[in-house]
Amino acid sequence: MRFTLFTLGAFAATALAAPSSRYVLHEKRDVAPWGWSKTSALEPHNVLPMKIALTQANMDRLEELLMTVSHPESEQYGQHWSSKKIAETFAPSAETVDAVKSWLVSSGISEDRIRQSQSLGWIHFDATVAEAEDLLKTKYHLYEHESGKPHVACEEYHVPENVRQHIDFVTPTVHFDAKLSPPSDDENPKMVKRDDLAERAGPPISSGAGRNIGKPGSGSLPKLGGKVNIFGFGSDLGDCNELITPDCLRALYKIPPFSLTSNPKNSYGIVEYTPQAYLQGDLDLFFKNFSKLQVQRTPIFDSIDGGVDQTTNQSFNFNGESDLDLEYAMTLVNPIKVTLYQVGDIPEGASFNNFLDAIDGSYCKFEGGDDPTQDGVYPDPLPGGYKGPENCGGFAATKVISTSYGYNEADLTPFYEMRQCAEYAKLGLAGTTILYSSGDYGVAGNGGQCIDPVTGQYNNGKSGKFNPSFPSTCPYVTSVGATQIVPGASVTAPEEACETVIFSGGGFSNNFPIPDYQKTAVATYFKNYNPPYGADRYNNSMKTRGFPDVAANGANYVIAIDGSFSLVFGTSASSPTFGSVVTLINEARIDIGKSSVGFINPTIYKYPQLFNDITAGGNQGCGTAGFTAVPGWDPVTGLGTPNYLKLVALYLILP
Repeated sequence: MRFTLFTLGAFAATALAAPSSRYVLHEKRDVAPWGWSKTSALEPHNVLPMKIALTQANMDRLEELLMTVSHPESEQYGQHWSSKKIAETFAPSAETVDAVKSWLVSSGISEDRIRQSQSLGWIHFDATVAEAEDLLKTKYHLYEHESGKPHVACEEYHVPENVRQHIDFVTPTVHFDAKLSPPSDDENPKMVKRDDLAERAGPPISSGAGRNIGKPGSGSLPKLGGKVNIFGFGSDLGDCNELITPDCLRALYKIPPFSLTSNPKNSYGIVEYTPQAYLQGDLDLFFKNFSKLQVQRTPIFDSIDGGVDQTTNQSFNFNGESDLDLEYAMTLVNPIKVTLYQVGDIPEGASFNNFLDAIDGSYCKFEGGDDPTQDGVYPDPLPGGYKGPENCGGFAATKVISTSYGYNEADLTPFYEMRQCAEYAKLGLAGTTILYSSGDYGVAGNGGQCIDPVTGQYNNGKSGKFNPSFPSTCPYVTSVGATQIVPGASVTAPEEACETVIFSGGGFSNNFPIPDYQKTAVATYFKNYNPPYGADRYNNSMKTRGFPDVAANGANYVIAIDGSFSLVFGTSASSPTFGSVVTLINEARIDIGKSSVGFINPTIYKYPQLFNDITAGGNQGCGTAGFTAVPGWDPVTGLGTPNYLKLVALYLILP
């Protein structure tokens, strides 16, 4: 896959020249966002603080550069980059800076008025309304929100044709970045944005979808089964088909009973979104029964944007996700320490972007920064909100990061997703493995939502187009689906795709091209097992990213929750389990002086025989049987479940 994620004119001529007299449309918004109305034109003498976001260099080489440190046949495998090298490689080029400054000066903005930001990604200058309107061939108006909040914006703007490729966007223009209270969950009209001028028609983009990920009832959270009495059930693995415990997972995936070492250079991170929170009493109850030496052990706590381990609300809806993730991650990698990234305050919440801002300060401003209609904005003016500054950097990325939350790909704009996806690639360059659960509704989206082929709206899930999940469709993360032990079978028997309570999320992206590392596997799947659906059901072009990449058990997990034991189901369990396997592989490599494994997809697709292939079960949804697990990769369980012994043997041989 070789594509430029965000910039226009990637294949246009790049030679510097005098600014073209031909202006072209750069961004346009057809209607104002919900709650805003246009009032009056601005006075020509008013002054606007103008900012131009410059396009970053080498974004068209992002995958190529990632492969140099991630592909097992590369001579530079494992030679991960420093954050300084990453920042310098993708900073705007001198050509870009010069082109934009030349345009401004020739348009009457004197050089002494122009400033470049310390991050190098922005050009700042003040301009009168008359100057800005002439510069961008637009008309500015004052907009007012129904709450009384004013905002300056235009409906569209233009830039010279030969400068366009050097500009990501300009503010203030079509963007509505005012912080409103309270946040609205209403639909936000779609913005037409650079390469998205031909953006898909489809489900409306919901304002707030990004930061609502941790709210009770979110479709990506695990599903609760019945309470169980663990006392008296056998410890000989005979009950694993009904009750999954850490020992069951060790038996399934050949995981050692504990790590012999705890190298300080190794690390494992679990991400949680407030108000989801763990209870120490639940951890201790679990450890008392399944890992006695860990009683009173706590994760390393990183509070991001006011993240708090709240105990005011205690129920499965508030504690189930965090308890599940930490109980199994901490037990399976013991004595390696686990970091808990707790993201967002209680009133505002947070998004994946807020987390990424905290572990990479450059992301705060990358491609214009976060989207305030989707991401948490800090300081939070809401009552009880976090009043500190937004966390831009300051937190280290662990070697493995597992996240058991996810969106529908259709919830967000392609630009939003591509910007975020590029950050996952940069984290891979730095040596971090990024894991996301693939979803619990088969080919449907969170909550079982499918897409009406006529209206493009979400429906009740009984018909319509398949609804893939994000970030699983990003080619730079490892997406983890779910399996189960066949009912009545032993722990040593082959597993099948999970069809108990949940169905493993899987399918094909509508936004992301198929990556090179996956092409052979996906082509083989379509050649031998072409699904019986047409383009009215899913993207059957055979040219887009397929997911999941791998799988792990996701049914009948025993967890301690709110003082007792219950069963839970979901890919929420699969991701931290798979992440534990990767963390133990990292431990073995680091102990002999090698690097972490980083982005694993090129390696695992090169060596699929290292996995337990899943060939039974499916992921029904949208009124269909969905896809079916078959020999080799499939959009239900990916390459299969891990075999730690086979995987670690390979990774110890690699450089």
